Amino acid sequence: MARIPYFDPAKAEGRARDAYSKLPPLNIFRMMGHSGDMLDGFVKLGNQILMFGKLDPILREIAIVRVGVLSNAKYEVYQHEEISRRLGMSEEKIKAIHEGPDAKVWNEMERLVMRFTDDVVLHVRASDATFKPLEERLSYGELQELVIAIGFYMMASRFLENFDVDIEETPPAKGVELPGMKS
Repeated sequence: MARIPYFDPAKAEGRARDAYSKLPPLNIFRMMGHSGDMLDGFVKLGNQILMFGKLDPILREIAIVRVGVLSNAKYEVYQHEEISRRLGMSEEKIKAIHEGPDAKVWNEMERLVMRFTDDVVLHVRASDATFKPLEERLSYGELQELVIAIGFYMMASRFLENFDVDIEETPPAKGVELPGMKS
């Protein structure tokens, strides 16, 4: 149960009102409405990460779900496991995100992303041991997208957990189209 009441989107003003007109009725957005126009900035950065990046969407979702797992953010994990499924990630891989980077299911690149994500979440600055292998395989832009996604979803996880945002009773993330998503 949420720690504070959800915001009534009908009472939104300014950029938040415009943002609500385009958003699905997810509890994260209903809770964030108390912050006013900050909702708009949050949504814009989240959309940039999810819809306009060059990083492979499966690698992105592995990192996002792993951040949620490490942050014990049930809502974040729930929503992004659904997005992962819609992108075509196997149930075996989704389950393995909870196990960690040593799970047998990962290919080399996925394992590197898992290790890097763990390192950034746990230590802030990734070690050379986890940074260098990705620097050799990703463009600088993709590497930066990965760090930004990890940081954004660390923030989102902390927001969700501190306000005890409830998982919706309706299916999550329906109607959200993402690049690479299988129809």
